[in-house]
Amino acid sequence: MRKKTIPFMCIILLLTFFKISAQENTKPYWQDIQVTDVNKEYPRTSFMTFDNQNDAINSKFENSKYYHSLNGTWKFYYVEGYKMLPENITDPNTSTNDWADIKVPGNWEVQGFGTPVYSNHGYEFKPRNPQPPLLPEMNPVGVYRRDIDITSDMMNRDIYLHIGGAKSGVYVYVNGKEVGYSEDSKNPAEFRLNDYVKPGKNTLVLKIFRWSTGSYLECQDFWRISGIERDVYLWSQPKTQVRDFVVVSTLNDTYKDGIFSLKTMIRNNSDKTSNAEIKYELLDANNKVVASDKQTITLSSGEEKEIDFAQKTIDNPLKWTAETPNLYKVLITNTQNGKVQEIVPYSVGFRKFEIKPVVSKSGRTDNLFLVNGQPIKLKGVNIHEVNQETGHYVTEEIMIRDFELMKQHNVNSIRLSHYPQSRRFYELCNEYGFYIYDEANIESHGMYYDLQKGGSLGNNPEWLKPHLHRIINMYERNKNLPAVTFWSLGNEAGNGYNFYKAYLWLKEKEAKLMNRPVNYERALWEWNTDLYVPQYPSAAWLEQTGKNGSDRPVVPSEYSHAMGNSSGNIDLQWEAIYKYPNLQGGYIWEWVEHALVEYDENGRKYWTYGGDYGTNMVSDGNFVCDGVIDPDRNPHPAMNEVKYVHQDFAFRPINIEDGKFEIENRFYFKNTDDYIITYNITEEGVVINRGNLNINLKPQESKEVTINYPKISPKPGTEYFINFEVALKKATALLPAGYIVAIEQFKLPVQTIDKQYQSTKSIKFDITDNDNEIVLKSHNVNFIFDKKKGIVSSYKVKGTEYFADGFGIQPNFWRGPTDNDYGNGSPYRLQVWKQSSKNFNVTQTNAYLDGNNAVVETTYLLAAGNLYTIQYRIDGEGVLKVNAKFYSTDMQEQKTDMSESSKLATYSPEAIAARKSSSQLDVPRIGVRFRLPKNMNSVEYFGRGPGENYSDRASGSKVGRYKTTAEDMYTLYARPQENGHRTDTRWLALTTKNNRGLLVVADSTIGFNALRNTVEDFDSEENKDKPYQWNNFYPEEANDKSNELRRKGWDSPENRMPKQTHINDISPRDFVEVCVDMKQQGVAGYNSWGARPLPEYSIPANKDYNWGFTLIPLDNSKDLENKSTLKYY
Repeated sequence: MRKKTIPFMCIILLLTFFKISAQENTKPYWQDIQVTDVNKEYPRTSFMTFDNQNDAINSKFENSKYYHSLNGTWKFYYVEGYKMLPENITDPNTSTNDWADIKVPGNWEVQGFGTPVYSNHGYEFKPRNPQPPLLPEMNPVGVYRRDIDITSDMMNRDIYLHIGGAKSGVYVYVNGKEVGYSEDSKNPAEFRLNDYVKPGKNTLVLKIFRWSTGSYLECQDFWRISGIERDVYLWSQPKTQVRDFVVVSTLNDTYKDGIFSLKTMIRNNSDKTSNAEIKYELLDANNKVVASDKQTITLSSGEEKEIDFAQKTIDNPLKWTAETPNLYKVLITNTQNGKVQEIVPYSVGFRKFEIKPVVSKSGRTDNLFLVNGQPIKLKGVNIHEVNQETGHYVTEEIMIRDFELMKQHNVNSIRLSHYPQSRRFYELCNEYGFYIYDEANIESHGMYYDLQKGGSLGNNPEWLKPHLHRIINMYERNKNLPAVTFWSLGNEAGNGYNFYKAYLWLKEKEAKLMNRPVNYERALWEWNTDLYVPQYPSAAWLEQTGKNGSDRPVVPSEYSHAMGNSSGNIDLQWEAIYKYPNLQGGYIWEWVEHALVEYDENGRKYWTYGGDYGTNMVSDGNFVCDGVIDPDRNPHPAMNEVKYVHQDFAFRPINIEDGKFEIENRFYFKNTDDYIITYNITEEGVVINRGNLNINLKPQESKEVTINYPKISPKPGTEYFINFEVALKKATALLPAGYIVAIEQFKLPVQTIDKQYQSTKSIKFDITDNDNEIVLKSHNVNFIFDKKKGIVSSYKVKGTEYFADGFGIQPNFWRGPTDNDYGNGSPYRLQVWKQSSKNFNVTQTNAYLDGNNAVVETTYLLAAGNLYTIQYRIDGEGVLKVNAKFYSTDMQEQKTDMSESSKLATYSPEAIAARKSSSQLDVPRIGVRFRLPKNMNSVEYFGRGPGENYSDRASGSKVGRYKTTAEDMYTLYARPQENGHRTDTRWLALTTKNNRGLLVVADSTIGFNALRNTVEDFDSEENKDKPYQWNNFYPEEANDKSNELRRKGWDSPENRMPKQTHINDISPRDFVEVCVDMKQQGVAGYNSWGARPLPEYSIPANKDYNWGFTLIPLDNSKDLENKSTLKYY
């Protein structure tokens, strides 16, 4: 044990200097780069104090008798410019009769004061060409006021005001006197109030400037909103108190035994010498003492000393990891004159973080990040503080919901983008088990990355103090948290001098403690980052980097940009990550969409984003809506893919015919004792056999198993699959017993014989073919093709009309553009396919009898210049076979078989020119669409499901037989867009509640959508009454939109810029629109500002495509079973 006087004199002198300089400086704090805080307590671990051991062990932080919440309703005075404030606004005698009420915590813009602004890169007050430290003269200010009661008992203790987070420049007044100032909005600010309060009622005022010089380091990609964002409370400690402490709880080099040490900082704020006994006890989960020590200390008035307790070895403690979040608790007891003055409880976890060379089985040496000796994979997400109701204030209930969803989807790590979170967030991560990527509240993206003077603030020495200030605030509060796994210097703030200094400061501090790695994404491959943490790599880049190796671990800090209907290719990225040891995971951008909730004049809820508030405000539109869950905390369909790629069990076929498979336990610290591994075999989606696998796997172990298949008598036209599932045997803190954590599927090589459909009736058709239409009519069937419109206008069988409002089968090559589509320019670039999906140019039709069938053939000359042909073959029972052919845009005259009139149209100079320009394009989809009556809304299909999936986001969606409805197939995205698709579908039934309707059987496989809305409903451009998402980055652009168009090089925003559309713009139609596709292109997702679907998930226009399907009327459920497995071609 060592005892020493803190080298804190430098801190005290530093604080004194700032007080003096603040008094001497006539510049307001909020305008002064060098004033980051005034009279604020030095940052420390967030802890609470209790007066007895039972409460210290069992009570929540907020239940301490020394905790007094100030959350609730405050009085509020708001002005749009600071010069509009009355001079006496902070005077306690000023009447608040005309002040408004405001809820605390909660951003003031969300409560009707001022305007919420969303900007991605730029500063909301100066999005282009900012000139730090200049700030607008019209700087809004909000003044919060409430009374606080101070008891006589509190007056005998030190009283602290704790502001968990407030944006941006915060002045504190008590009873009209200035207490201090702070401007790091995402770290706590504490002020000692003893010199300002009196027993009884006191007046507390917080005067908050919307912008301060600190705003130049808070240019994060989120809503730019203001006010008190986190809990506010008073708490008190004895005059001789535990000011702070440092815990080291690591492991020895064998990773078996624990190493524990504790250093406490004891301060005497009384006016006389104090003697105290400081004791600690380390308790296990059963409250058994596993280590303890004590020491007496004498402190002069105003003195602070450190006590270094002797290091102790803990025999084989339970280890802390995200898989096994075992916690201990240290109790620090402060006793004076034989009486306990305070007990401080704090959670402790034994774990070891390090980067070490590791030799793989292949013989390659990689420098890997290890947790307790294991090279883990970080299955992470980025998270912002988001609450659709309050803005940035997140309740514990919402946090727990987030953590529940993360555990459901196999997330084990969280990047705190781009600032530290609230105290409770970290405590729950300790408890539930998440590796935390703790990031400083630094982002100056609006200054970009030029290292020259006037460029990045990260390389401007004048801004060194504000940078270090935020690093220190993060570190000192969070240094003891078990879940904090590595530190980040910030995000998108350039690199240079200030970050070199910050890196060295953190490394020096950590060298004496847990030695956690320090990283920074803008350092790239420079020396001041221990991990390479790039942003938005492709699967190909990961593959190449993994193959080539690297001098440090590679963990993308952001990847798979989840904006709207996105997250394509994440399976390919994780194939590379699992393959190469130096690739150690990544963090999806991001967790939750940032939309705010509003209600329209009809009471319909909708989600808002940039541009929805104010007039001509700076805006990056719905770019703020980029999350794998929606603002209601419901998972987007992409989460199914996330869960799959993150799952901690892998299944591989060894010999499917013999039933041999390999199962791998991907966990690093858990065996399979807590899991049940089962399999089932399905026949056309129906389970015909199931069993349990009695297998025990150690961490990272793989074993081969053999499945004894049942005797299968193959049925014609059926498919057989084996499905594996891993489920929890018993409930965990967040997941119920039986919850399925992993799945896999393989198709069994069962040989089946196709059974061909045979029409049972020989019925004569009458054909009417005139200038307007072709009519095929029999006793049971009436089929009409409208030549003028180029669509099937009627399909009636046995008196039932299947097509609603004459909107029958017609070509379709368009989808409602996704956010990624707009990001890569496809709504404009591929516009010809939208034009090809309407106003059809029919160049040729033909109708004839072929045996018992009537046939209609039609040829379309598309706007793209190529041909699309559809053949309809219908029999006496109304079974309609549809064969389609898409002709390449590179089509040559001698290769085509068409009428003379079609040739004249197809090989006109205009058509040749159109094909030439289209030949290098991809097609969004190749298919048809039609509408059914709205009562045919029951959907059953055999294909990938159960949720929405796309060709590049389907690995986690397994082939099965699923039931849903057209209403439930609709997916809410904050900006409506293409949604609800299903891939690899063998057959699809759309029926009424009485099982009457249509069966769609694919020749091979198809994709489909079946919604109560049209393609156009999800096409932003079709919302003619909605404004475009203008940026308004410059005043002259806000006033004249042509200036913004000129800067972007556009002649019009049409099909280039999405509009301000919302979920309340979507209302169910009186029909079900069905899109049947040969294929729809993928949704992409490497990023949302240029990345296109990969070639394997695209549809090149310069190829021929043949495809088809059959429509079969259904009268009852037996029809579905009997007819879905037949072959109709």
